[in-house]
Amino acid sequence: MATRVLVAKPGLDGHDRGAKIVARTLRDAGFEVIYTGIRQRIEDIVSIALQEDVALVGLSILSGAHVALTSRTVDALRAADAGDIAVVVGGTIPQADVPKLLEAGAAAVFPTGTPLDVLVQEVRKLTSEKVD
Repeated sequence: MATRVLVAKPGLDGHDRGAKIVARTLRDAGFEVIYTGIRQRIEDIVSIALQEDVALVGLSILSGAHVALTSRTVDALRAADAGDIAVVVGGTIPQADVPKLLEAGAAAVFPTGTPLDVLVQEVRKLTSEKVD
């Protein structure tokens, strides 16, 4: 059975080309991908993650609110007793914010330009899938 991952677009950001590319790449790598679409509330992302029994939530954020949205997502998962679901974040993220995101609970950060094969390898590691 394929490992399930959720790709989500929290907040008001309406640009989803990158999220769709990531979702397709992960699907092609053998993951079962659930994509939420744009403008999702944190509560809805957590609810979907729980309902779909995902191993990882990937947040795609271009709005500049990546630290707050990541922190709120991690906190909401923990409050739902689902702190074992890894949260990763990608998008327009300055290098200076990477440590802040990791401190906020992100398991990994993928700034714009991260090679897709690196992303797949890291998601496999985080979800305990065997790395090719």
